[in-house]
Amino acid sequence: MNFQQLRSVREAVRCGFNLTEVAKVLHTSQPGVSRQIRELEEELGVDLFVRTGKRLTALTEVGTVVVPIVEKMLNDADNLRRAGEEFSRQEHGRLSIAATHSQARYALPGAVRDFRGRYPQVTLNLHQGSPKQVAEMLISGEADIGIATEALTRYDSLVALPCYRWTHSVVVPSGHPLLDGQPLTLQRLAEFPIITYGAGYTGRIHIDEAFEQARLNIDLVLTAMDADVIKTYVELGLGVGIVASIAFDETRDRSLQAIDAGHLFAMNLTKLAVRRGSFLRSYVYDFIETFALTLTRDVVEDAMSAAPHHEQRLQP
Repeated sequence: MNFQQLRSVREAVRCGFNLTEVAKVLHTSQPGVSRQIRELEEELGVDLFVRTGKRLTALTEVGTVVVPIVEKMLNDADNLRRAGEEFSRQEHGRLSIAATHSQARYALPGAVRDFRGRYPQVTLNLHQGSPKQVAEMLISGEADIGIATEALTRYDSLVALPCYRWTHSVVVPSGHPLLDGQPLTLQRLAEFPIITYGAGYTGRIHIDEAFEQARLNIDLVLTAMDADVIKTYVELGLGVGIVASIAFDETRDRSLQAIDAGHLFAMNLTKLAVRRGSFLRSYVYDFIETFALTLTRDVVEDAMSAAPHHEQRLQP
């Protein structure tokens, strides 16, 4: 039994039993992947996969039991390597962060700048994606830390911790009718075309819920994952924008004006997540605390040792 065999089994499941894709991920050949899987099955004395001809189509009953063990063995091996690196090169290494576009653009820069000042020998890799993609990058080990508003609490294999609360703002061009000094209401907002985040992004669920509860239909003309894109089309006059308040900058967005919409839509909570059972190097804990001061190493370690679905409460 060797790690290449275990990786072949794990990636076969992750790639939907497509051995061509597995070969690409592992930088080997398809026959080589097939051989590694077959040799492990022969050593164990059982078939892990259901086959149709030479194709893998599903896991056998035994396979469903073995694959989680394989995942744990590979995760433990990765933790062992990280532990060795921790003591041999404590201030050298790599930190991979997965975040949504809004978090990467508006929330992370200050923490990244401060972290780089303390750890100049650590290479930072920043990945952007949807909340679901952020979670998947964490689970696969591609990322060490994930930051998003939605989705991260839905996975038992992740530990999600609250970072900060935020609200939405409505952005409009100068001279827009909503700037007449009258209170902003959902009824007034529904009179205009709306440009906002796509489903599953940056508190969109709270926007939808507010209009549904008020029994108002909205003219949703454009959605995007990035607040800068939303603001661009607001500038073009296509509609009224609804963005995270942190995404509006008076200095940069001079052609637009923001109206606080915190009273219209429910408060949002950004979360930071790590993979349950992973070994985090000291500088990873330092980055987490730099991003969210309440998330000290003790808080993170306590959460990681708790049962699934445990989530620390945000302190007032």
